[in-house]
Amino acid sequence: MSKFNINTIKQLVLIAVLLMSSSAIAQKLPTVKLSFNHSWKFSKISNTTNSDEALSKTDFDDSKWLAVSLPHTANIEPLVVNDQWQGICWYRKEFEIASANKNKKVIIELEGAMNRAQVWINGQLAADHLGGYMPVVIDATNFVKVGQSNTIAVKLDNTDNPVSGPKPLKILDFNMYGGLYRDSWISYKDRIYISNPMLANKKAGGGIFVSFPKVATDESEVAIKTDIVNETSTSQDIECVQTIYFKGKKVAENKTISNGLAATKSVELNALIRIQNAKLWSPADPNLYQLETKVVVDGKLKDLEMTTFGIRSLEFKDNQLYVNGEKTFLRGVNRHQEYPFIGYALSDNAQYRDAKKIKEAGFNCIRLSHYPQSPAFLAACDELGIFVVDAILGWQYYADTDAFRNFCYNAATDLIRRDRNHPSVVSWEVSLNETKMPIFFMEELNKRVHEEYPGSQAFSSGWMPEVYDIYFQSRQHRILHGNENHADKPYFVSEYGDWEYYSSNGGLNQDKMPKGLRLEKSSRHLRAEGEKALVQQAYNLQESHNDNLATGVMGDGYWVMYDYNRGYHDEIEASGIMDIFRLPKFGYDFYASQKSPKEAIVLKIASYWNADSNLDVKVLSNCDQVELFLNGKSIASQKPDVDKNTTKISHAPFTFKIPSFQVGELKAVGYIDGKEVKQVSVKTPEAPHKLKIWFDESGKKPQSNVNDVIFVYIAAVDKNGTVVPTFDKKIDFVINGDAEVMNVGPITAEAGIATALVRIGSKSGKIAFEAAIANLKGNTVVKTVR
Repeated sequence: MSKFNINTIKQLVLIAVLLMSSSAIAQKLPTVKLSFNHSWKFSKISNTTNSDEALSKTDFDDSKWLAVSLPHTANIEPLVVNDQWQGICWYRKEFEIASANKNKKVIIELEGAMNRAQVWINGQLAADHLGGYMPVVIDATNFVKVGQSNTIAVKLDNTDNPVSGPKPLKILDFNMYGGLYRDSWISYKDRIYISNPMLANKKAGGGIFVSFPKVATDESEVAIKTDIVNETSTSQDIECVQTIYFKGKKVAENKTISNGLAATKSVELNALIRIQNAKLWSPADPNLYQLETKVVVDGKLKDLEMTTFGIRSLEFKDNQLYVNGEKTFLRGVNRHQEYPFIGYALSDNAQYRDAKKIKEAGFNCIRLSHYPQSPAFLAACDELGIFVVDAILGWQYYADTDAFRNFCYNAATDLIRRDRNHPSVVSWEVSLNETKMPIFFMEELNKRVHEEYPGSQAFSSGWMPEVYDIYFQSRQHRILHGNENHADKPYFVSEYGDWEYYSSNGGLNQDKMPKGLRLEKSSRHLRAEGEKALVQQAYNLQESHNDNLATGVMGDGYWVMYDYNRGYHDEIEASGIMDIFRLPKFGYDFYASQKSPKEAIVLKIASYWNADSNLDVKVLSNCDQVELFLNGKSIASQKPDVDKNTTKISHAPFTFKIPSFQVGELKAVGYIDGKEVKQVSVKTPEAPHKLKIWFDESGKKPQSNVNDVIFVYIAAVDKNGTVVPTFDKKIDFVINGDAEVMNVGPITAEAGIATALVRIGSKSGKIAFEAAIANLKGNTVVKTVR
């Protein structure tokens, strides 16, 4: 964890503000940005029985509504979601603005409001926003009353919408869950202030925009564009002081002067700061700087914002990607942002944990499919060193209307304005995935990218070969169409390893297989399906990844990281290398084994070693030699098997042939340069002996008062501590402490492990988890942080 919180870029206007419990103290500062997540009221209300006018009024009685905090989902869903709730819901909140904020700017931001959001403040319509993935930003100054109570009312409609798309939910292959499902904020600013890029609405402007004309370790140049607004009644002389910090130490500073900024006008100030011995950002070394921007008038501090950035350059040579001059292959994966039961309503910590698992799995790139994802997730990718392909909403849907096209154009513009300072963004996917788009439509989207991010460091991408800077093509499309659409430009395999092994027209030999065999050979396997199925998935990943490597691609993205719900389907889509509860399959270990041993030594036996196990035992490892032992006797020692037919090759699993099954222990020993570096073992599971409980931390401890959610795992283990993969019983699970179980239905073991999704309450302290079934028991305690 770096010294600075990952949410710096969106939370901090002044670092000290986050440490203050008293808003009265905060009001003494020139600028504050405070959480607006607490003390909301929520209800699903029929349009036919309540008018918008009545529900939006300050005197409406919401005392019987549910008290909630954000992030919040409009509906708790079952594990398998094939009839997702759609409809109208409302949120209301009373809040006070202290008298100290008289004459201040008041800005309210809802990071995620699905899908059409209408917002009333004190009974007046303040915003009507379409699109559930980009923020609703409101200049609330003229709507609020200072020194007294105010009411904000939000009406959300997540029913199918022909303007925002994509396809109707009944045929959509993912879910668009309702609610105010991300953070919300309220900011107070002086009348001389740094603008909000969404409200400023300036091409490549508004707010603070950081770019890098020169990138080198000896000296880098940081170009900073700052938009400052004067809403006072007189002309003002403005000083903009910008200080750059690295790990808390000041490394550079610059002052820019603007004399005579007229009343009600704005000015765009440009600064160029040189940093000696610059620490560059890359997936291998994700160095982050903090930029402090102060606006000073007559010696008085008027505004202050903090911006996190990373110095890095992107360049293509012979259609290959070079990061800071070093050739870099993007080993990627796709990600849907949902959790079981709560849909999109992940805490910022949960967003970080998802990113952390992806990094640990060996990926250096994530395709955000198929919509903009949380600022907290991008901030985590900045910190952890993971490139992201940032995408607008789009999937198999195009409406031939100006309203739809303009929605897409504006979505692309807003996406770049929101995310342009994230070093993790490698490309802007301003394309409607798997959708036939007219050329003029793509040209306008591509134009928006380069207007909003001028220079050589912005790259558009799309799934059609025309127009875009980078061509994204799914592997099954390439196989089906004989690679005829492979344009002469940088080429990224956007999806692979799933559909081409699943569908009868997927492009391999699936059409020649009977359906039962086709499903058996697919990549879609739940953990409950057992060792054979999960090994098959890992084989498919290796085969398809190696095929990608042989085509000259600059990167690829496996479909998909986590199992997810499909909207219309009565089964969870199970091609994830982790299940929907974030438990790994063998495919996870295959990708982890692609990492350099310098990053982590990986050694995993892909076997439960029971009577049903395959005697061709796979060991997934990045060691240069592996030896396998059965009950202390060496079976064989092997070095990697390199496929001579490919120009590049993944670390293939080591395969050991065992003559016959014997109860006992398989042990793998990994060697590098002839030296033993790691040992792992698998023992034949015996009868369940107790329940083992642990929880998923993944770099972030459970936190109170932020609607944090964690997975708590309950495994049936034998006397040796081995998980019993055949155990599939219902578990009795009890919590003592300020937390609640979010599961719908029983908590039942799958492949020996049951999972409870637990939401942490507002009180910090210890939370005890207890589990039992028959004579099996287990317990653990977690202490939350504040």
